[in-house]
Amino acid sequence: MSVKPRSPLVLALIGRFWSIAFLALSLLSLEIWSQMMLERTFVFSSYNIQAILVLASIPLILAVGQTFVIISGGIDLSTGYVMGLASVAAAQVLRYAGTEMPAFPALLLAAIAAVAVGAMAGRINGFIVATLGVPPFIGTLGMFGIARGVAYLFAGGGSTVAARNPILEFVGNGVFLGVRVQIFVAVIVVVVAYYLLRHLKFGQYVYAIGANRGAADRAGIDTKRNIALIYTLSGVCAGLAAILYLARFSAGAPQAGEPLLLDSIAMVVIGGASLFGGSGTIVGTLIGALIIATIQFGLVVINVEPFWQFIAVGLIIIVAVLIDQARGKFL
Repeated sequence: MSVKPRSPLVLALIGRFWSIAFLALSLLSLEIWSQMMLERTFVFSSYNIQAILVLASIPLILAVGQTFVIISGGIDLSTGYVMGLASVAAAQVLRYAGTEMPAFPALLLAAIAAVAVGAMAGRINGFIVATLGVPPFIGTLGMFGIARGVAYLFAGGGSTVAARNPILEFVGNGVFLGVRVQIFVAVIVVVVAYYLLRHLKFGQYVYAIGANRGAADRAGIDTKRNIALIYTLSGVCAGLAAILYLARFSAGAPQAGEPLLLDSIAMVVIGGASLFGGSGTIVGTLIGALIIATIQFGLVVINVEPFWQFIAVGLIIIVAVLIDQARGKFL
């Protein structure tokens, strides 16, 4: 009598819950270290938890847009420099509008500029990928270079464009009900994205396109239009992240999102999305963001050189991809 192997079930459980277990293990390790070395709590410190959430907020917004792209079977390599371009555009608008308009209208105009720039870049990405048939890796890599160059042109060749606005500074560094305001902004973006992906037909189309684009075409889904919308949404998220960056640092910078590109992809993959498309969730991306932010902040707390952050994130990405491949092979 043959016994049915349990490895598929084990792999399914690992694939579904490993990121949550890893996050819990990371927090537990930091708690033990803090109790032993500093004689105080880490996990139950509101300062530490808010620091992690603040550290995660900007890359999480980028990762939200990246989630839609990766689920659809693509990838957006331009999102970091699109964010930088949008931050510079918003800063320039704020500099000039701030001298002629009250604080709120000037901020609103700058926010519209950032989102519009991000949406335009994303729409161009969508056209290149969906209509021209260029592979996403190549198409968005081209936009990476274009956005980078245009951002530096808008910045006059400098590294930053300073812009001050009292309302924007409150969004970036203020506190409401004991919680940093930018955390509320990130939560709103996550909730809206969750609704789009789980409760609208658009979300179903994203999964269908990622699982099998040919079958989606035969089912009557306008794949070109929806792919264009997916990349546009990624650009909008880059614009929103740019506003939060400008709010936090009172300056736009062409290179603002450069170090966040790897983090945004890592958050999605660690959260359970497949790089082959067809799977992934916003909740998973949120967990991935918390894992990376916890590792980054935790290494700073225990006084480890920051270069180890890149090594740690890279290793976690490899583990996540290996788990995904194992699930695809045996399930």
